[in-house]
Amino acid sequence: MLKNLYPFAERRFVPKTADLTSKDELVVLYQSLLGREISTVPQLEAWLLDCSELSAAYSQAASIIYIEMTCQTDDPQKARAYQDLIENVEPVLKPFHDAINRKYLTLRERLPLPRERYEVFDRAVRTAVELFVEKNIPLQTDVALLSQEYQAISGAMMVDFEGRERTLPEMAKFLMETDRPLRERAWRATAERRRRDEDRIEGIFEKMMPLRHAMAVNAGFKNFRDYQFKAYLRFDYNPQDCKAYHRTIKECVLPLKREIDLKRRADMSLDILRPWDTAVDPLARPALKPFTTAHELVSGTGQIIQKLDEDLSGFFKDMSSHGLLDLQSRKGKAPGGYQNTLSEARKPFIFMNAVGIDDDVRTLLHESGHAFHAYLSAHDPLDDYRHAPMEFCEVASMSMEFMGNDYLSVFYSKDDANRSVVEFLEGVISVLVWVATIDSFQHWMYENPKHSREERCSFWLKGHDEFGGGVVDWQGLEQERASLWHRQLHIFEVPFYYIEYGIAQLGALQIWRQFRHSPQKAVANYKKALALGGSRPLPELFSAAGIKFDFSKDMIAPLMDDVFKEWKRLSA
Repeated sequence: MLKNLYPFAERRFVPKTADLTSKDELVVLYQSLLGREISTVPQLEAWLLDCSELSAAYSQAASIIYIEMTCQTDDPQKARAYQDLIENVEPVLKPFHDAINRKYLTLRERLPLPRERYEVFDRAVRTAVELFVEKNIPLQTDVALLSQEYQAISGAMMVDFEGRERTLPEMAKFLMETDRPLRERAWRATAERRRRDEDRIEGIFEKMMPLRHAMAVNAGFKNFRDYQFKAYLRFDYNPQDCKAYHRTIKECVLPLKREIDLKRRADMSLDILRPWDTAVDPLARPALKPFTTAHELVSGTGQIIQKLDEDLSGFFKDMSSHGLLDLQSRKGKAPGGYQNTLSEARKPFIFMNAVGIDDDVRTLLHESGHAFHAYLSAHDPLDDYRHAPMEFCEVASMSMEFMGNDYLSVFYSKDDANRSVVEFLEGVISVLVWVATIDSFQHWMYENPKHSREERCSFWLKGHDEFGGGVVDWQGLEQERASLWHRQLHIFEVPFYYIEYGIAQLGALQIWRQFRHSPQKAVANYKKALALGGSRPLPELFSAAGIKFDFSKDMIAPLMDDVFKEWKRLSA
């Protein structure tokens, strides 16, 4: 189905019959671009568009291979196709990407392009040239293959429980059951299954660490953290800002999480709150069940989006009609959820593991926000500008979760809708704390690249204590707690891509403020900002949405006050 998508614009450089998974054909195309004579500004801009077309066409071919692999990690043919891409195609193309970048910068010196239009592009190209080191290519390949191995291990995890084999997302449903012994059995069965692969996952990370550190040293950096910050084009904040965020979260958000946990313990009439008590309704009401089938999830979410905005509704219907949604959890499917843009068709694809819980509605709204970003920025002819900085991409997704709260009646009664919002707001507070936990852990690991497994475990447990709030009791579950970070796929696949969730949550909270005052204005600002794609610097993207790029205490404290007041109002 994905292979039958039509290009957004008719190709002008890449042959229609080109096999974009063939390294030989790709090399010919890149050599053609590198050999082209360019002497005028119009010729340079035309050349850039041809480079962009090839980039988008190849990116889409690679995305389809990745999507097919994650949708069925136990299919050997799909696994081999992805491995071939990582081992035999990507390494060949990386030197060509660098050569294209260097050619552009040389041409840019004598051919004046409009400064405002190209300033973000120029900055990114210069950074790519600075970071490119040819001997890093095999290291990057090795890391990518290890990441695939992590995906395969995670996707294969199944639990025999209550008479049948279940996926880990299916097991999470049992943690919402009011039967406490059932919840404990489910939690322990899942933990035991994860522990069977604990050494393999630790081993994967221990292979990744030296590879990443070597890449950083090869590029002239002291550690991988500093290298990755530059690779992520983080021009507007630095590691010290992140550490200030960690401290502010401890001061302003952790006390709220602790108060929520204490209320939960009291509402459940428990002396001790255990890990299997944190997802169930504290008043012993049955778990929220918004839908049974993926079709019902799509239909209900589509109604929410239609109530928000006609344009966004049209985009969602387009995804559904083109088979761009794979939502149901099943054996062999990779964990988690994501949105991937098919760059030549300029259409999004959404992947998730729905099992019929409240969080599935949030996840689809979240990933739909990413998808709307792809649709609204599709007009830009430069492929680079159709991809925004991650800190703003997550504003696009998280804002949809907030704005969708007003229309949950398509799934729920009024009381259940309020209950869903209460759980969501508790999740907002929890995720800000969890982001700080994961981010501080990653800073320490890569600042200390020669640490041992025991030292890593010790630091993780220390951080988990600091950000845990001290209410949930893990006594007797020390080994399970020590390996909690294994579940965070970002650590393995996109290291340091996590602080974005914290920064973006603050942006989404500001859009929520707007939305509560003037829904139409908030949605209009949202769409206007998303339409810019990545064509402007990060603070300007926030400004276009009518919000501030700011994750200081002065911003966090009043936003948390808003969240907590609403939580108390709805949970009274």
